[in-house]
Order: sequence, then structure tokens, then C-alpha cells
Amino acid sequence: MSLVRVHNFSISLDGYGTGEGQSLDAPFGHATDRLHTWFFRTRAFRRMQGKDGGDTGVDDALARTWGDGIGAEIMGRNKFGPQRGPWQDEDWRGWWGPNPPFHTPVFVLTHHPRPTLEMEGGTVFHFLDASPEEALRRAREAAGGLDVRIGGGPSTVRAFLKADLVDHLHVVVVPVLLGRGEPLWTELEGLERRFRTEAVASPSGVTHLTFTRP
Repeated sequence: MSLVRVHNFSISLDGYGTGEGQSLDAPFGHATDRLHTWFFRTRAFRRMQGKDGGDTGVDDALARTWGDGIGAEIMGRNKFGPQRGPWQDEDWRGWWGPNPPFHTPVFVLTHHPRPTLEMEGGTVFHFLDASPEEALRRAREAAGGLDVRIGGGPSTVRAFLKADLVDHLHVVVVPVLLGRGEPLWTELEGLERRFRTEAVASPSGVTHLTFTRP
């Protein structure tokens, strides 16, 4: 059976995975880019952008495992775009431009499905109104035996953790306090009992926590 993995998921010291007030001009709400600066500096991120350079070291070594062996991704609608409710603009094709970095089928969870969206580089967005279990079944069918990545945002990762569907969870604790936003850990008391946990501190100031099924 393929694994279900979460990678490079940043949270604040107070447990928020994104800020409040997401919009077209503020993809991460009031958090701005504070949760992701560590990632944007890595060589792995710059290569995703088709650029040279970037930092190496602990952050890069963990960040670049993001795509290894992945055959499909599941994400929440809020990761795909800032709109809420019925789609008012089906011309919106995501934050990533014509060639998103996924290069696999991507299943977007939404209560308002829309037609499949084919992009350059092999990324195909499918829009599903489905439970975590059903979405995972569909993603595994599309992944061809490879692993499935849960891409976020916080409510989507939390739903898959609550359903006990995650095999590998990489969380990056960033030394900022947001005070408000979308939390990751709500209603997940005792989560650590399901996993073997490792922690790695980085000179950048973040701490990488890895939860892996024994």
C-alpha cells in the first residue's frame, strides 16, 4: 500500500498553519511569508522555480524530499485559491502559474466541484466534494502505486490526521507567534502515540518534527 505523506508543513509556535484574512493579495493572511521564509531560502525551493542557487544544509535536505515517490496530491480549496462559496471565477487556475510544481494529479477538496483543469507539466486539478477516505481512494487510483501527499492547508491536514490516514508527517515549527489563524493541532490530543517522533533543529531557527508510523 502506498504511503500518505505531509511535507514541509510550517506552523507557528502557537500552532497556526496560516494566518487570518487570506486574500488574493495575502495568500497566507496576516502571517505574510513569516512561516515560509526558511523554505524560500532553500535550493530545493529555487529549483522548483527553475532558478539556481539557494541555501543547502538541514532545511534544504528535508525540504527536497517533498517530491520523492509522490504520484498524487490532495489539497484543500483554500490552498488552491482565496475564493469561498460557489465559484465566481472559474478562470482562476491556482497560485502557481501555467506550470505548477506538482506534475501529478491533484485533488482539490471543495463543496463546490468544477470541471477538471489540465495544466502544463502534467499537473491536473480535480475538484472533489468528498470525505478524506474517498479522496484518498481516488488519489491512490491516480497515483499508480506511488505515495500520496497531503498538501494542506491546516484544516485539510488536520482532517486526515483525525481520520488516522497519515503515515508520515513533517512539521516545521517556526519561531513566530501569530495569535490567530487556522490551527493544526485542534482535537488531535494523543496524536504522538501513533508515531515515532524525531526533532532536528536548524541554524535558521526552525525545528523540524517528523512523525513516522513505527
